[in-house]
Amino acid sequence: QLQLVESGGGLVQPGGSLRVSCAGSGPTFGFRAVMWFRQAPGKEREEVLCINGGGIATNYVDSVKGRFTTSRDNAKNTVYLQMNSLNPEDTAVYYCASSSSSSCSRSPSDFDIWGQGTQVTVSS
Repeated sequence: QLQLVESGGGLVQPGGSLRVSCAGSGPTFGFRAVMWFRQAPGKEREEVLCINGGGIATNYVDSVKGRFTTSRDNAKNTVYLQMNSLNPEDTAVYYCASSSSSSCSRSPSDFDIWGQGTQVTVSS
């Protein structure tokens, strides 16, 4: 059964960078769309970026445009979230989730496998 394991969160100063990894097990991971969600304290969970099975990314949050990117390395069965120019408003638990489809969508029910989440804290 497919499982997702996240790594790479932590504490970073404003203006810094972090890369979060989402490693998937199983032969189908490379074909699935993967969404990055985040949930800040006291706020609802939101979609941030999605990468489809072909490696094309879609951004859903205007405030991260030009700062966050996502990519995948299918040889390593891993999807990455690269976060640059971080600010305190980016503080949240970040989750990766794998879709049952190769296409990105904004329907949470399409994402059936979730990582454990990783805390990203931006603070001086």
